[in-house]
Amino acid sequence: MKLQDKIALITGASRGIGRATALCFAREGASIIVNYHRAQDQAENLVREIQGIGADAYTIKCDVSIEKEVKEMIQRSLTHFGRIDILVNNAGIAVHGSIFEKTADQWKQTMDTNLLGTFLCSKYVAQEMLKYGGGKIVNVSSTNATNCFNPDVMDYDASKAGMLILTRDLAKKLAPSIRTNCVSPGWVITDMTKSLPNEIISREESKIYLKRFANPEEIAKAILFLASDDASYINGINLVVDGGYG
Repeated sequence: MKLQDKIALITGASRGIGRATALCFAREGASIIVNYHRAQDQAENLVREIQGIGADAYTIKCDVSIEKEVKEMIQRSLTHFGRIDILVNNAGIAVHGSIFEKTADQWKQTMDTNLLGTFLCSKYVAQEMLKYGGGKIVNVSSTNATNCFNPDVMDYDASKAGMLILTRDLAKKLAPSIRTNCVSPGWVITDMTKSLPNEIISREESKIYLKRFANPEEIAKAILFLASDDASYINGINLVVDGGYG
């Protein structure tokens, strides 16, 4: 098993890519801290599923954009498991709206959740990792960070672009004890994309070399790779997982 006896904190783990990553890690021997903000029922169902695999799991409610809550989440994680070996910064939101309609509060909410949350979790988890010899951080960005798919989510795009340079900065600052890398998924079948009009899905699938959206499990496997010792000499990279696009 690639993550035998490791402790992994996954933010936004109750659904989508986060949920798939939690299950993937559990199958590889990790114990999982399931962070959620609102979806308590989904988080608790995930814990039961992880326990059914034979792994340990624990839910913690936390808004990653609030520093006090992040610090409390990490302290509770340490109390329960003793340490954190892997952090996956997956929590994220997207608010659709024209530049002329989007409010400053909506912009701040997106940036605070997606980018500030990544910084806060990385800062406080890294402090603990360094006490125990190191660890791995994997940030979940998006191909929206480098490609303009929809200007109506420009705040989301900007936040994900920020995650790319934050990853490089963290990789340099925290090396050699902590490896920090990033995964940028393209189109994935999640709650965010299921509501897209069929014409948009068909148009985008036609641009993907593999002619389909990814399953969350396929992104989880890329995250697993970077979090495992298989990637022991990889640091500061952005791994694009988009099936080929153009």
